[in-house]
Amino acid sequence: MVADGGAANQRLDRWLASVVAELSRSRIKALIEAGHVRRDGATVRDPAEPVRPGARYVLAVPPPARAKPLPQRMDLSILYEDADLIVLDKPAGLVVHPAPGNLEGTLVNALLAHAEGELPVIGGEGRPGIVHRLDKDTSGVMVVAKTDRAHQGLARAFAARALERTYLALAWGVPGEQAFRIEAPIGRHPVDRKRMAVVPRGRPAATRVRLLRAHGTAVSLLACRLETGRTHQIRVHLAHAGHPIVGDPLYCRRLPAAARSLPAELAARLAGFPRQALHAATLAFAHPVTGALLRFETPPPPDLGALVNALWPELTEIPTSLV
Repeated sequence: MVADGGAANQRLDRWLASVVAELSRSRIKALIEAGHVRRDGATVRDPAEPVRPGARYVLAVPPPARAKPLPQRMDLSILYEDADLIVLDKPAGLVVHPAPGNLEGTLVNALLAHAEGELPVIGGEGRPGIVHRLDKDTSGVMVVAKTDRAHQGLARAFAARALERTYLALAWGVPGEQAFRIEAPIGRHPVDRKRMAVVPRGRPAATRVRLLRAHGTAVSLLACRLETGRTHQIRVHLAHAGHPIVGDPLYCRRLPAAARSLPAELAARLAGFPRQALHAATLAFAHPVTGALLRFETPPPPDLGALVNALWPELTEIPTSLV
């Protein structure tokens, strides 16, 4: 990038931060000090150096260091396991794979200890055996591949949408239809890069929804079946439809008006729920090696189950079916 006259005498780090919007000023300052910025071919290490109009600046962002995850023993709720697969019930609060800020204590760390070298490295060392994921605070059924053949077969099944995945969600408000389909493209939010949003040029996404129970006009228990698998898909689609998930920190940032019709104690309990009230209840698919049809279903964890029972105490079994 070539500095124009308007940049004269600005601090280098401040000017670069205004030109490269994807990086914070503190990150750019660190890159300059580490020798990743050059001016007309010469390395610059002083973030406060005045910008020279007409000079050509090159900022080289190094690739992130990829630490190999280490095995860590953890208690896992294994629903099924054979030579090719592990199916488990992931608890809320568990990150699936290592990332900046969560390099240890992830599901991958636990799986590496459990499988003892059996997981394939397709997709990189940081995601051995992982073919899909659940958000950190979403609980429920996941499948993990233990062999390359199983990994490839599951990846094809996900790409072909040949799996059944049903989620339970507690959402604010009550839909006007008993069953409906949300089809809206999803992409990165244009302003808040931590969020996804329905955007015109997003990737195609579709979710089938059925109303299972309603508490007046305030809260719904919904069954949601994924037709596609976009990041935060159910959370984004329900919020877009006017029914954000209870407790969702990204897509329900203020208490909806629907809460006003609830008794104060119950409204406070719902408002204080510390995570998105979303559970991957069922997963059904053909075994990628044997072809056998497999189906797994898990009830919501105690925190979400207690909230559902507070709303509908007559429920002895929480339904999940879309039929």
